[in-house]
Amino acid sequence: MLAIIGGTGLYQLDGVTSLREHAVATPFGAPSSPIVEAEAFGRRILFLARHGRQHQFLPHEVNYRANIYALKALGTRQILGVSAVGSLREAIEPGHFAAPEQYIDNVKGPRDKTFLGHGLAAHISTAQPVCPDMAAWIAKAVREAGHSVHTDATYVCVDGPRLGTRAESRMMQGFGGDLVGMTHVPEVFLAREAQMAYASLCIVTDYDSWRDDPDEHVSVAAILQRFGDSLGVAKRILSALLEEGPPPVDETYRRALQDALMIQPDSLDPDRCALLDLLLL
Repeated sequence: MLAIIGGTGLYQLDGVTSLREHAVATPFGAPSSPIVEAEAFGRRILFLARHGRQHQFLPHEVNYRANIYALKALGTRQILGVSAVGSLREAIEPGHFAAPEQYIDNVKGPRDKTFLGHGLAAHISTAQPVCPDMAAWIAKAVREAGHSVHTDATYVCVDGPRLGTRAESRMMQGFGGDLVGMTHVPEVFLAREAQMAYASLCIVTDYDSWRDDPDEHVSVAAILQRFGDSLGVAKRILSALLEEGPPPVDETYRRALQDALMIQPDSLDPDRCALLDLLLL
């Protein structure tokens, strides 16, 4: 089953009918919001509001582990993330879309980034963190809608909630970043640990802070305006994606944790064993 992580405004899509809500208890606390189960073009899907229904959680306050755990417990096998990003490249213009394929973790604050530890020993490969089949599915839908999309792009994740300095923006350019955002880490890596395929549809809202003209530096007002302008297009793209349906699940992602384990499951205490059982589903 496919889950979409994004804002509550994405629930109202053509062809999608809400069925029920799920309040899932997890060992990590409550998810950001109740999870909406819906039917889309004959398929069951899930929606989760990453920042909460009132957008009350800043990026460093999002309970990423609870979100991913809850989606996995409800049967999710593929995740489509939706978010706003800043551009670190001239060619990636505000108003364009992106489906990044690589990530740089530049988060320095205390986010819980893994399900592992406390006896559950494994080293997950994240050389290819994004499912290429899902990224291609997203890019195709954007192009068919007549809009520009950037694929072979690297997303740099930063702490927030403040917007970055010019020096930081240029530093991220220097080490290969194309996009900057605050939310995909650890989301993408937790999905990998939970053996779910992940890809994202990013709405480019600004040029971050690297340009010389101060009027072009990122601001909340600019982000909200561009995001609002692009939201209708994004919803049409999502409806097209759901109508077509996601590609088959790549078995590489269904074995990610299984192939990385360094312990015998029977050596774990009951709580960690139960967590491992869910992650391996």
